[in-house]
Amino acid sequence: MQYFFLQVVNTNTATNYLPIALQLIFAIGLVAVIMVVSNFLGPKRKTDDKLQNFESGVEIKGNARQPMAIKYFLVAILFVLFDVEVIFFYPYAVNFKALGKEGFIAVAMFVGLFLAGFIYIIKKGALDWEE
Repeated sequence: MQYFFLQVVNTNTATNYLPIALQLIFAIGLVAVIMVVSNFLGPKRKTDDKLQNFESGVEIKGNARQPMAIKYFLVAILFVLFDVEVIFFYPYAVNFKALGKEGFIAVAMFVGLFLAGFIYIIKKGALDWEE
């Protein structure tokens, strides 16, 4: 028995992307129209108070371009690094029975490397704030 009504349809054609392209064009056009209209309709009273930087009600003192301690950036990068590493525990937690002994060994190695990295940054003094 032959099935003549089944056809192979190429689903990856340019016409399938037409709705996405139209939505993208509409979104970009809407943003452009809103920006132009708000520029023409918005108030244009520029005073010294309006042109001054807003610092949450605190008086401005000095230059904002002062050098900053690298410790802030280092702690932020380490937080992101260790936070992303913890995300890798979720798939193991969901499938720990199916992964068996091999999965446990892989997670134990991951935790070992995780702790080795943590001990390394502590020994290097990356989290010491006294200077």
